Amino acid sequence: MSSTKFDVIVVGSGPGGYVAAIRASQLGLKTAIVEAEELGGICLNWGCIPTKALIKSAQVFEYISHAEDYGIKVGKSEVDFSSMIGRSRKVADGMSKGIQFLMKKNKIEQLLGWGKVKPGKKVEVEDKEGKKNTYSADHIIIATGGRAKELPNLKIDNEKIVGYRKAMTLEKKPAKMVVVGSGAIGVEFAYVYSSIGVDVTVVEFLDRIVPNEDEEVSKALEKIYKKKGLKIMTSTEVTNVETKGKGCKVTVKSKDGKEDKIDCDIVLSAVGVVANVENCGLEDVGILVDKGKIKVDEFYNTNMPGYYAIGDVTTGPALAHVASAEGIICVEKIAGHNPEPLDYNNIPACTYCIPEISSVGYTEAKAKEAGYEVKVGKFPFSASGKASAAGAKDGFVKLIFDAKYGELLGGHMIGYNVTEMIAEIVAVRKLETTGHEMIKTVHPHPTMSEAVMEAAAAAYDEVIHL
Repeated sequence: MSSTKFDVIVVGSGPGGYVAAIRASQLGLKTAIVEAEELGGICLNWGCIPTKALIKSAQVFEYISHAEDYGIKVGKSEVDFSSMIGRSRKVADGMSKGIQFLMKKNKIEQLLGWGKVKPGKKVEVEDKEGKKNTYSADHIIIATGGRAKELPNLKIDNEKIVGYRKAMTLEKKPAKMVVVGSGAIGVEFAYVYSSIGVDVTVVEFLDRIVPNEDEEVSKALEKIYKKKGLKIMTSTEVTNVETKGKGCKVTVKSKDGKEDKIDCDIVLSAVGVVANVENCGLEDVGILVDKGKIKVDEFYNTNMPGYYAIGDVTTGPALAHVASAEGIICVEKIAGHNPEPLDYNNIPACTYCIPEISSVGYTEAKAKEAGYEVKVGKFPFSASGKASAAGAKDGFVKLIFDAKYGELLGGHMIGYNVTEMIAEIVAVRKLETTGHEMIKTVHPHPTMSEAVMEAAAAAYDEVIHL
């Protein structure tokens, strides 16, 4: 190994870790990164990127199946499931190679193996052969990410009860699937599999699907999913999964105590993620963990000087772009810059089911709970010329404003390509733009983004096309 002493060592190479390492190198800090599996972490190899590839394949199949709606006649189409999975893996592999290139370009030393932080600002790395090497740094950033959460009555065996990782590499297409949990992971996989002909049932413990979103968005997605043929069971919990025999028998119980049994081939557990804080050396160093998360300040310092934590191992939202932003802030502070702390109330959330969902800031209910008097503007894509031309009239844009000062409190969208549209709302909130200024901001026609301007106008009774 060329060196054992660095300015910065980053443990974990996901979107928090590799971004932190690159920014550290850009700032002139001698940097190393530790990774036990593939560069890019879960997001790039088993999460964000390959799932979007699967979603695109499912969407293309949907387009072909409904080609006559666009005036095109094609022959009967069918899914080549193994090729669909293969394309997803190829996309992920290509991105992983891209991260390797960035590491070399930025002269970041790669330490391959399982990393454990040690007292005295050291990191022990054990490779696959069991050989251990110890490295030291002035600053050590823990970015070990998260993994699929397991419920006591829903143990993942990766055969009949699977997590998201196995769900994207199944050997054959199941006939029936039960998806437990309806957050982003659950509804995205539900869309993929239902679109290619799988009989999908979504089971959600809370009273609505995508429960972190605005209530109107939840209702809209449930209506669209049911129209597509998915079965949706809310206020329902899975009490048991019997895996003996050929398939699975899932026992579910509603809030009123009624039990039912569902037969399926595969159960996908999508009940959230849990931080990777075990076997990382935190106890040896004395780094504080609270409720499964590493405690940090606004610049990601732990309680032990010289040790930092970013991404899913901390209390912020478990999102790739959050981890990346935290990594940059953390490193810039280390380098003596004066970065602004991250505003966690202005973090966009995106769900890539079809139709897509994106949101930022307060929901209508949360804004009212916080004591705001609100103005709400809503513009449906059924009134959008671009949406009609695209054959994508489902969904809407909903904006929540403070009635007193015109501040944009939150934005919520469901529809075609809305994950690309939410950045405007994030920028508007960052710049403290008012509702009236949004109305007077000319948007191009015909575009889906016109709906943002129209929704703002609707809040102030100035909407034109509704």
